[in-house]
Amino acid sequence: MSARKRSDYIYGYSRYIKLLGLVLDLVLLNLSYVGSYLFSNERFSEFGSQDAKTVLVFSNIIWCFLASYYHAYRFLRLEPIERILVRNFRLVFYLMGLVFVIIVGLKYNQVSRTRLLAFSSLVFVFISLGRIAFVSILKKLRRKGFNFRNVIIVGAGKTAYHIRETLSGDLSYGYRVLGFFDNDVKGVEVLGKLADAIGYISNHPVHEIYIATQDYESPELRQLTSYCEQNFIRIRFVPDFRNFTKSRKIEVSFYGSIPVMSLRKEPLEYPLNRIIKYGFDVLFTTVLFLTVFWWLFPLLVLLVKLSSPGPVFFRQQRSGKNNRAFWCYKFRTMRVNSLSDELQASRNDARITPIGGFLRKTSLDELPQFINVLKGDMSIVGPRPHMLKHTEEYSKLIDNYLVRHFAKAGITGWAQVNGFRGETRNLDEMEKRVELDIWYIENWSFLLDVKIIWRTLRLVIFRDKNAY
Repeated sequence: MSARKRSDYIYGYSRYIKLLGLVLDLVLLNLSYVGSYLFSNERFSEFGSQDAKTVLVFSNIIWCFLASYYHAYRFLRLEPIERILVRNFRLVFYLMGLVFVIIVGLKYNQVSRTRLLAFSSLVFVFISLGRIAFVSILKKLRRKGFNFRNVIIVGAGKTAYHIRETLSGDLSYGYRVLGFFDNDVKGVEVLGKLADAIGYISNHPVHEIYIATQDYESPELRQLTSYCEQNFIRIRFVPDFRNFTKSRKIEVSFYGSIPVMSLRKEPLEYPLNRIIKYGFDVLFTTVLFLTVFWWLFPLLVLLVKLSSPGPVFFRQQRSGKNNRAFWCYKFRTMRVNSLSDELQASRNDARITPIGGFLRKTSLDELPQFINVLKGDMSIVGPRPHMLKHTEEYSKLIDNYLVRHFAKAGITGWAQVNGFRGETRNLDEMEKRVELDIWYIENWSFLLDVKIIWRTLRLVIFRDKNAY
């Protein structure tokens, strides 16, 4: 068997991966349904009832529909397993929601809610474990040369070499880069000019072509694209945005038939997500006021008042959403001084009072910022607000610095729970903090906010080394 035929033969099996994945999921789904009887302590004899059979049949049908609609078996070769599991969780959530609607609609009152909970838990665990095993087997097969894809790259500039390094970075991705075609660049790995690409493809097994040149008007490129479309060779375009953003969340929308690219995906641009976040902020803050603040606030006010002459609260203008200034509140932790709006607090800072040191180490000095949350200036989680002076300075030194102001400032944030709290000692630290803030904006979810709040509480209890 020739190299081309052998490659096409192996490559052809990839079409059966989706079918195999669906069969595996259905087996695990049915095993989960059987197992739910054991976990819910129900009599197994009830498994043969009409209600149980109907729910099981609908579960299988719904899963097939959801898996097809949400492309559950479209395993991108460079896709991390975490993203696959998140997609899997969403499918299980939709499945159980629709099953519950069917049970209510058909008035199956004898179906145990405990068993449904056990069923949903087992489905998620079993199918997630099956998905991990399935992807792991695919990766092992690719490392051995099976299910691989031969790739050529049009262009031989920095972007082309970057995509080559990415595709070849791990054998489990299953890519083999054969070389480059470029009209201007010469080198060992350059197989020829763009006009030579069709001849090369016709004599070599090539499955995908990556276009890493910006010369889209080239007649040779149009001929190559047409040839690939007629010969079932996939084409991928690799635009270079690295001069504009480091984001990995570039979003493509279509205005009619025109593709429009945004430099980053912002989940909080969706009204529903903003409502969820603001609703949680208000609810969480209200609960704190009713349970803790009503007695803790007066105590802290008294301690601050006795610590040194001056006001109880420290007000400072900070940079908020869209770089609008707002008054940020804190309990005063320093003696009144003229440098408070210019100089950050540092370790062993002589301006900090003994009570102030305790408040800063326990983060109790930040509690008045919940007033900012109720006013709408801040959120519980978000990029920490900086002094106006620092915003002006760092926006000139750090690319994309002001992107962190696309979201409301937060009492705590992703940067703070990852070791970047308090004093910023050098430019590198600020760059890393900005990078983490932008990552948060691009990856926001309600569960991420909960995770950050939990990690913040742990740092408060076990004392953050950067709290001073």
